[in-house]
Amino acid sequence: MRRLFAGIAFLSRIPVPGAATFDAADVGRATLLFPVVGALLGGLLVLVRHALYPALPPLVAAFLLLAVGALLTGALHLDGLADMADGFGGGRTKEDVLRIMRDHLIGAYGAVALLLVVGLKASALAALLERGQADGALLVAPVLGRWASVFQGRFLPYARRSGGLGSAITDHVGWMEWVGATLLTLGGVGGLLGWWGGVVFGGVTAVSAIQGAWCKTRIGGITGDTMGANTEVCEALVFVVLLGWGEG
Repeated sequence: MRRLFAGIAFLSRIPVPGAATFDAADVGRATLLFPVVGALLGGLLVLVRHALYPALPPLVAAFLLLAVGALLTGALHLDGLADMADGFGGGRTKEDVLRIMRDHLIGAYGAVALLLVVGLKASALAALLERGQADGALLVAPVLGRWASVFQGRFLPYARRSGGLGSAITDHVGWMEWVGATLLTLGGVGGLLGWWGGVVFGGVTAVSAIQGAWCKTRIGGITGDTMGANTEVCEALVFVVLLGWGEG
């Protein structure tokens, strides 16, 4: 249970026993269960969905669902998305990029990134609500988004000299955590979506690999912010792919 509680404490604002005692090694071991934490968050969103839709119009319900998701996670990944956009958009050197990402203020690049990604997620989710296909997306997207951090953390170094939140993953996730998280993800996604689960899993893997390679080129590795940004982009990708699947 310590793995699960450490994962919940790291990835969400849900109170768990012993949260103050978890260290970086606990978080690293907890990566094995990051997909389970994603499933928990997704399950809570599905429950909220039943309360919101069809009582409310689909776009309103979609934005409220994203707001609940942000509350559950403390907007952790949205903050990373804005920070990465500002850093990569405004920084010329590695040092510039890392310095800007540490700045708590949101600049133009970060604001535009938030607007585009949240808008894309909300519009896609609204369409899925109308089709009656939102519950699967709400479950699968958080699972794959959290698995993507395990994938990047296993194969990419931490970019900063001094540790940050992301180093708890890059420094401590091992092969057992990576393989276990991957098997849990494939089992859950495949069970919900069948062979289309392989399609979205492949898409998330490709996006995470490309974004990770970009980070490696620009700043020598990844950070908590870049992993958070990748989580948001991967979740948006899941919504869009599943929307296209339903259309087909």
